[in-house]
Amino acid sequence: MTIDEANGVFDGDMGKWYAEHATDSIYNAHYDRPAVLDLIGPCEGQRILDVGCGAGHYMTELGARGAEVTGVEGSAELLSSARDRLGEAARLRQHDLETPLGFLDDASFDGALMALVFHHIEARRTLLDELLRVVRPGGWLVMSTFHPTRYWELFGGSYFTAEKVEADFLDRWTAPVWRMPLEALMTELLDAGFILEQLREPRPTPRAAEISERHFRKLSTEPKFLALRLRRP
Repeated sequence: MTIDEANGVFDGDMGKWYAEHATDSIYNAHYDRPAVLDLIGPCEGQRILDVGCGAGHYMTELGARGAEVTGVEGSAELLSSARDRLGEAARLRQHDLETPLGFLDDASFDGALMALVFHHIEARRTLLDELLRVVRPGGWLVMSTFHPTRYWELFGGSYFTAEKVEADFLDRWTAPVWRMPLEALMTELLDAGFILEQLREPRPTPRAAEISERHFRKLSTEPKFLALRLRRP
C-alpha cells in the first residue's frame, strides 16, 4: 500500500492541503527542496523521472532548468494539482509505486528524483530495481527521506528498530511510514546496485527564519531529513 492509497491519504482534503502546503512550507520549500535540487545540479537537456512527483513542485523547478521531466504519482488529487501547475502538456502518469514501472523503457532517463517518498514504500527493493532499470548506465538517483534519528524522536524505542509505523499529520490524518536505522537504509540502496556519491543533512535557508524563527532554529540544530545522490554503474 502506498501513502496515496492508505485510507485515501494524499487524496481528498489531505491532497489539497499538501499541494498548497508544499509550495512555501519550511520543511518542503526551504529545507528539503534546496538540498535536493543542489544535489541534482545542472540538468539542461536531461531526461528526468520524478517518482512520487506530488503537486509538481520539483517538475516546475527542473523544467525551468531545461530538463525534460516525467512525473509519476499515485494520488489523483496531487496529479490534478500538478496538471494545474504545469499545464496540459506535462508528462504525468498515475501509478501505484508499489508495482513495477512497466510502462517505462529500459535506460530511458538520465536521472531519477525521489523526494520524501521512499519511507512510505513497502516494496522498496522492487522500486529500486525498477529505477536501476529505467536510468541509463552512469545516470543518477537523487532522493530524500526522513532522517533515521527523526523516527527515533517520533516513535521512541530502539534506534535500530526497522518497522512500519503510523505517522500523524496535523492530528487529522495518519500515513504509514517505514522507520529504519541509517545502516539499514544504506544497505537497501547499495544492495540494489546503486553507488553512493554524496550524502547531505540539509540546513534551512535564510527564508525559513522569516517564516518561523522557532522552526528555523530547530532545523538548524536537529536533523529531520536526509538527501542522497547515487549513481547507476
